[in-house]
Amino acid sequence: MTTNRQPNRLIDEKSPYLLQHAHNPVEWFPWGEEAFDKAKREGKPIFLSIGYSSCHWCHVMAHESFEDEEVAKILKENYVSIKVDREERPDIDSIYMKVCQMMTGQGGWPLTIFMTPDKVPFYAGTYFPKTSKYGRPGLIEALTQLYQKYVEDTNHITSVTQSVTDALTRSITPKSNNRLTKETLDKAYEQLAKGYDFTYGGFGEAPKFPMPQNLLFLLRHYYFTGNTAALKMVEKTLKDMAAGGIWDHIGYGFARYSTDEEWLVPHFEKMLYDNALLLMVFTECYQITKNPFYRQISEQIITFIKREMTSNEGAFYSAIDADSEGVEGKYYVWDYEEIFDILGHDLGGLYVDVYDLTPEGNFEGKNIPNLIDQDLEYVAREINLPLDALLKQLEKARTKLLEKREQRVYPHVDDKILTAWNGLMIAALAKASRVFSNQEYKKMAENAMEFVEENLFVKNRLMARYREGEAKYNAYIDDYAFLLWAYIELYETTFSKKHLKHAHFLSEQMLELFWDEEHGGFYFSGKDSEQLIAKDKEIYDGAIPSGNSVAAVMLTRLGYLSGNTSYLDKVEEMYFTFFNDVNRMASASPFFLQSLQLMEYKTKEVVILGKKDNDKGIHLLKEVQTEFLPNVVFLFGEAPENFSEVAPFATAYKQINDETTVYICENFACRQPTTNIENALKAIKKK
Repeated sequence: MTTNRQPNRLIDEKSPYLLQHAHNPVEWFPWGEEAFDKAKREGKPIFLSIGYSSCHWCHVMAHESFEDEEVAKILKENYVSIKVDREERPDIDSIYMKVCQMMTGQGGWPLTIFMTPDKVPFYAGTYFPKTSKYGRPGLIEALTQLYQKYVEDTNHITSVTQSVTDALTRSITPKSNNRLTKETLDKAYEQLAKGYDFTYGGFGEAPKFPMPQNLLFLLRHYYFTGNTAALKMVEKTLKDMAAGGIWDHIGYGFARYSTDEEWLVPHFEKMLYDNALLLMVFTECYQITKNPFYRQISEQIITFIKREMTSNEGAFYSAIDADSEGVEGKYYVWDYEEIFDILGHDLGGLYVDVYDLTPEGNFEGKNIPNLIDQDLEYVAREINLPLDALLKQLEKARTKLLEKREQRVYPHVDDKILTAWNGLMIAALAKASRVFSNQEYKKMAENAMEFVEENLFVKNRLMARYREGEAKYNAYIDDYAFLLWAYIELYETTFSKKHLKHAHFLSEQMLELFWDEEHGGFYFSGKDSEQLIAKDKEIYDGAIPSGNSVAAVMLTRLGYLSGNTSYLDKVEEMYFTFFNDVNRMASASPFFLQSLQLMEYKTKEVVILGKKDNDKGIHLLKEVQTEFLPNVVFLFGEAPENFSEVAPFATAYKQINDETTVYICENFACRQPTTNIENALKAIKKK
């Protein structure tokens, strides 16, 4: 961004995205009363631009228009201009994205809103070029015509804003008299199967997103129903994504999405949330199949996160940009001859053959390494080399290429710490730690959680964002729900009751701040947060699962863990609250349906009493932690009194003859306790 001028008001902000625009000639305001008061005082409409720091088209629009003096002049004369980082203020983004989708049938970023000083939109769009091209209206044209309309045709503006207000009011569906049932689960599976790409894996057409919440649902559908097609869909998707260019074969980590249907050309930015959720999917797929490939990718995701997205304090950064030196993907792509310069003739020749690198390139004259349609066992046979030897050669090449790549200009890193996304990564690391018996992963998860606990609670109220010593913005439902997920996974990895205590505290505060007492479900913002033009309540999953989805699953798990049925009652109410929305398109809320799977199929509550470090205890815990048992919750304590604060029902249980003792309850009915670990394991694993 240009810096040869006086900064605007964004210079005092912490958001990396807002700071990218602090030296624009546009007189940007951050979202706040100063901007709205000015608009009311001067009778001007508001130009609202929402984006995020690693968004490629946000950069394009900024360079074309927001660094342009002509655009800045029009905005200054006729509008009050507000810039919002969608990752800091997802509440604002959610409302105005909904309006954009209502008005245009589509959405995306940059999100561009024209609205009254009362914050009600009268026009919406996404990317505008400076002047009309690509079949899109130009920004200058839009700014000029819409201002004229605003000034000269107030009746039209009033009519539009009234219809927007009415539509937002109607967008929250009232509670139904009907409840979601097991049929909804079957319907969701059928819809996902219908949208599945049997050629390349994944769902829908290009651009193609990983959609990990679909995969997590399908793994559970396979577990509960035995439908092997569900597992095959997940496996093919994971293998094809890991073969494509959406997976970084040099430095690891997944990009945000693929611009084509075969996963070859990514949109190169890397998001924390994608890598967290995909780590969860690969880990669970390993639990089910025991295929070492899924473990390998899981461990490589963590290697990438540790190297490139972890702060010195142990928390996780938000995103890495697609662009470097103003060019999309420049950091990640390769010239054909460059490979030989780095690796030499023999190793270079092997690498370009295996990873499909050519003189013509596969992306704008450059090359994205990939393994699409490649079979390494076949390659090894063709060149008469044992597979292990081939893999060693390819790893040697990868290491050299990574060393060389690290000398390039690194893309911008959005280093703000978001509570919600950190919650996702902590949850994924905690699960990976117990599945792969890796203490380092547990340490990474605990370090990040300690950071959140020390820096993102202000007077016991969770906050959404931390950067440069400042915690800001009352946390949203996503922050609470995703952090709750992290606490539950940490508990099931460590069996430290402090994590369960924190989970209870967070759940109670979440219900107090976000629960809709009239219709059920969770609002996006808390009672103590800024009130926007409409209340928002979302059940559909987007790039990440919705807050309501994750809250429902975690309250179900916590209800079974603790014996607190009031949590289950809230989730039960949500099946009425969201009946109409979910029934309309069940596959759009796959994460939410995980809670319904837990309610509709058999669940087990297992209480283990005894020492962690004796042979029986170690064997039992290792077995249950490495298995995929989504319908089983585990409480572990050395003595019954350990449960008094977190699961009072279990304080009545007794240890038999000082041996490791296992209590198994199924659908609220309990068996006789046993000290026979093998029998206990059989009962736990039996579907």
